[in-house]
Amino acid sequence: MAKTKVLSLSGESKKDITLNDEIWNIEINEVVLTDAIKLQMASLRQGTHKTKDRSEVSGGGRKPWRQKGTGRARQGSIRAAQWVGGGIVFGPTPRSYSIKMNKKERRLAIKSALSDKFQNKGLCVVDNLELSTPKTKDFNKVLDTLKLDGKTLIVTDGENGNIALASRNLQNTHVIEPTSINVLDLVGADNLLIDEASVAKIEEVLK
Repeated sequence: MAKTKVLSLSGESKKDITLNDEIWNIEINEVVLTDAIKLQMASLRQGTHKTKDRSEVSGGGRKPWRQKGTGRARQGSIRAAQWVGGGIVFGPTPRSYSIKMNKKERRLAIKSALSDKFQNKGLCVVDNLELSTPKTKDFNKVLDTLKLDGKTLIVTDGENGNIALASRNLQNTHVIEPTSINVLDLVGADNLLIDEASVAKIEEVLK
């Protein structure tokens, strides 16, 4: 059984909790994890890139010179691709970059990312994440006390508004709710700081 300590914000050990092995301690499936990262990064792309081909650029309705007798190469339009200001050949057009992935694979990817954090000692569970003030200085002290170096993903309920206010000026912290947990944020963080209530919510959704 996977077990971890529950700490207070002052770094004091409160108790041990048992984590669901099927969520926090599975064999990491790197293939599915990679596919999920590609899917999420692809979904962030707008796909609105566009160039004009020769039928869309303005001008060029008249043949620039007669077909024969000038000594120059024959041309039909000054908006052909070889002309400056002409249309672009095989340029990008608007498209969707979305990738399909079934539900079981998506869940397996999140479980793999959570298991990676637990197995590599990047998981820090606290009893609660309630701050009395929204001061960045106070939250920095919490991170120092918990020895969380590097990029930290904070998972807590949206009601803890002071956490969001105190951390938004910190470059290496990102706050999300347990219902918004995703592979890209998990993989991109060195540490996962999560309160006990959010652990229960994640296990309820992913069980």
